[in-house]
Amino acid sequence: MTAGVLLRLFVHEGQHHHGEVLYDWLLRRARTMGITGGAAYREIAGYGRHDRLHEQSFFELAGQLPVEVAFAMTESDAQKFLEMLASEVPRLFYIKSPCEFGYIGQ
Repeated sequence: MTAGVLLRLFVHEGQHHHGEVLYDWLLRRARTMGITGGAAYREIAGYGRHDRLHEQSFFELAGQLPVEVAFAMTESDAQKFLEMLASEVPRLFYIKSPCEFGYIGQ
């Protein structure tokens, strides 16, 4: 078991950065920094600072559904990753929570 943090970043599915879908860019950057695992989850509904509800429906504009990108990592890896993001990405909402992680079973 390892004590660390759960870092969750929230983007829109159609959001791009440097010509790449942002959630893919986040996962790729984390991987190149040696962060051992991450995942992107498409949300079925959500709203943010502009109080506009985005939900999967026939009328929802493509690319506007929220995507959560999550990593379980050490506190020091989280700090390095957040510092890199602060210099590379204009604005990004995140949640950082304490957690423990590890493996069970054989």
